[in-house]
Order: sequence, then C-alpha cells, then structure tokens
Amino acid sequence: MNQLILASASTRRAALLELADLSFTVLPSYAPEEFDPNLTPEEIVIELASRKAAATSEKLEEMDETYVIGADTIVVSNSGEILNKPQNYDEASEMLNKLSGNSHKVITGICIVARGGSKVFAETTSVSFMKLSSDMIDYYIRKYHPFDKAGGYAIQEWIGAVGIEKIEGDYYNVMGLPVNRLILELKEMGYSMLSE
Repeated sequence: MNQLILASASTRRAALLELADLSFTVLPSYAPEEFDPNLTPEEIVIELASRKAAATSEKLEEMDETYVIGADTIVVSNSGEILNKPQNYDEASEMLNKLSGNSHKVITGICIVARGGSKVFAETTSVSFMKLSSDMIDYYIRKYHPFDKAGGYAIQEWIGAVGIEKIEGDYYNVMGLPVNRLILELKEMGYSMLSE
C-alpha cells in the first residue's frame, strides 16, 4: 500500500495534495532553511527541498512503499533578488513595491525520497503584477498579513485576483506545489495514485 508523506507544515501544500485526491500524512521536517547565496535559485530550492525530505525520511522506521515529498518555494524579482518571507509590515511593503508593475519568477524545488532512490526537480512560473497603488499594498498587508509567504503575497488571495495581470506556467506552483509535475514524477517512481 502506497504511503505518501508531506515533509512540510504548509497548509497550502496540504490543501493542494487534497485537491488532487491524494491520501497523505503530514510529517514536517523542521530542517534549517539557510542556504549558500552563491547557488542559483534552482539550486537553492532543490537543496532545501532535499534537506527537508531527508530529515523527514530519517524519522521513519522503514520506507516500504513510502514516498516522502520535500518542497521549498522562493520568489525571485526581475532584478534577480530573492524575496524571502517578510518579517513585518515594512518588509512586506518593500517587497510588494518591488513586484509592482514588474514580472518575477516563482520557483519551487521538489525532492521525492522513496526506497528505490530519490528524484529532484525545480518548476518555474513567471508572474506579472500590474502597477499596485500604495493604498492597495497597505490594504492587502493590513487585512491578509502575508508574513509567512515568500515574496510577501499569496496568489490565491485578494492581491492575486486584483493585482496579477498574467502568469506563465503552473498556477499551483505559485501556491507552493507544482501538482501536475509532482504526480507525473511520483508515477514514474512507481506510486499508484488512484486506489481501486
């Protein structure tokens, strides 16, 4: 019997696995999220996702038919700056002002660990914001408190509906999990998605 484990405490990632009708257990890794700034954005998310998947895998007694998913998402501005999670109002405002009127990349790294080995990949989605007024930015931060979100926003919230002009790539990747690619990779590793 397949067992899927999400090595993340993210409620958004859990909701996306539920959306795909996947049965899974949440077992956060709590692995450190520091990274070498000399790495490329793709290398950073793969390194962090791998660290999370490995830390959770080590907590398991055995890996028979078990698939552990580690994931990490970053936002990269059009100038190449990595925008992490803002710590307060001022940092969130600064980030949204950088994204306003510009395109940026959302990159999610995935590491799947199973008994037969592991697989890693990174998925990139391009997101373009319209020019956001200071009132819009202030309203969003005060109402939605986006302090646990890379780049200071969540696409599924108000700011995504009213402020994003277009996206190129996987919408769910911007939420933190490229579901379509993840399922394809799981199947290739022998995971049976649909129960009879």
